[in-house]
Amino acid sequence: MNYLTVSALTKYIKTKLETDKHLTMIYLKGEISNFKRHNRGHLYFRIKDNEASINAIMFASDVSRLNFEPKEGDDVLITGRMSVYMPSGSYSIQVRTMEKSGIGDLYLQYEKLKKELEQKGYFQDEHKKPIPGFPKVIGVVTSDTGAVIEDIKNTVRRRYLLSEILLYPAQVQGKTSAQSIRQAIERANREAIADVLIVGRGGGSIEDLWSFNEEATIEAIYHSKIPIITAIGHETDFTISDFVADLRAPTPTAAAELATPNTDDLVKRIKESLTQIDYRVRRVISTKETELVYLDQRLDQLSPSVRIERLEETFERLQGELRRNYAALLHDQQQRMIHLRSMLRPPTERVERSKSDLKAINQRADERIQQIFSAKSHRFEVLKTRLESLNPLMLMDKGFAVISKEERVLTSIESVDVGDPISIRFKDGIASAEITGKKES
Repeated sequence: MNYLTVSALTKYIKTKLETDKHLTMIYLKGEISNFKRHNRGHLYFRIKDNEASINAIMFASDVSRLNFEPKEGDDVLITGRMSVYMPSGSYSIQVRTMEKSGIGDLYLQYEKLKKELEQKGYFQDEHKKPIPGFPKVIGVVTSDTGAVIEDIKNTVRRRYLLSEILLYPAQVQGKTSAQSIRQAIERANREAIADVLIVGRGGGSIEDLWSFNEEATIEAIYHSKIPIITAIGHETDFTISDFVADLRAPTPTAAAELATPNTDDLVKRIKESLTQIDYRVRRVISTKETELVYLDQRLDQLSPSVRIERLEETFERLQGELRRNYAALLHDQQQRMIHLRSMLRPPTERVERSKSDLKAINQRADERIQQIFSAKSHRFEVLKTRLESLNPLMLMDKGFAVISKEERVLTSIESVDVGDPISIRFKDGIASAEITGKKES
C-alpha cells in the first residue's frame, strides 16, 4: 500500500482544480461578505448566497480596472479561476473581473438554457468539427458597418494572403438579430463556399450580446456543416454560442488568427514558445501573488495593530453602552426628583386648593338640593291635585251622599230590605233613616 504525502495530495488537488476547463473561467453571482482591502491594493472577501460561501481574491492589477467601489453586502457578478494555496490546503477564486449585479432575469435565463443544452450534449467535444489548416474562403457573419469585418480583413491580409474573405451581413444586436444571424449561417451552409465561418461582433453589455444566447443562433451554429469560430465581445465575455461553436476566440482578430496559418513556421514556433513562457511566468507570478496575499492576511491577523484595532472597537462599543446606560439612569433620577418635588409643595397651597375644592363641592351640593326640592315640590302638587280629584267629599258638594248599613257602604238595592235602618252621610253631617219600601230599576 503506497501512502501519499499531504503535499503530494494537495499538489494533485491543485492541478485538478486549476487545470479543469470548467474552472479556468468561472462566472459567479453572489454577495460580498468579510470584505477587506489590503494596503497593497488587493481585495480579499467571500462570495456567498443563501446556502454556501467561498473565499475570493482580487489582485491590485485587476482592481484598478473596476468601474465601481466594492463594499460589504454588494451583489456582484465576477469572473475568475480556481486557485489553491498549498500551505493551508485552502482554495479560493482568483477574481479577474467584477461588476455589480443588474442583469437579473437575463442571467437566470442564461444559466437555465446553458444547463439544458449541456445536458443535451451540445457542448461535447465529439460534436465539434476541426478547423481547416489552410482555408481558401473564410466566411464572416457580422455587421457590415462594424469594425469586426475590417479587423478580420486586416489580420488575414497580414497572416495569409491566399484566403478570401466573404461577408455574410447580419444584425448582431436588437430583437430580430438572432433570426438575422441564423439566416446568415444557413445561407453560408447552402452556398457551401466558405471553408470556415467566423461569427462575431464587438464588445457590449450582456443585453447587447444577448442574441448569441438565443436558441435561434445556437441551433444554427450547432447544425452548421461548416466549422464555426465565435468571436463575440471582449476576452472576458462568454455567450452560450461560444460553448456550442467548434472554437471560441477572445476577439475578432484572434478569430482571424485561429482561422489562418502563419506563413513562417519558425516564427510560429517562437511565438508558441513565447506564449508558453508568458503563460508559465504568469502562473508562477500568480502563484506567488496568491501566496503573498495569504501570508499578508495571516500577518495582518497576527499583527499587534490588528489586535489593538479590535480592542479599540470593543472599547468604543462598551463606552457607548456606558453612555447610554448613564443617560437612562440620569433621566430616571430626574423624573423621580420632579415627582418628589411635586409631593413636597407647601401646606398652604394644598389648604387653599382644598378650600377651593370644598367651596365648589358646597356650591354643587346647594344646586343639587335646590333641584331636588323643586322636583319634590312639583311632585307634591301633582299628587295633591290627583288626590283632590279622587276625594268623595268633593262629590258631595254636588248633591251626592254616602249610604251605609251597619257601617258598611251600600252600593246595591239588594243589600237592604224593607224596615232596615240606614245611615246617610252628607257633606256636613249624618242622618238616620229606615227603608220603607224598595223598587228595583
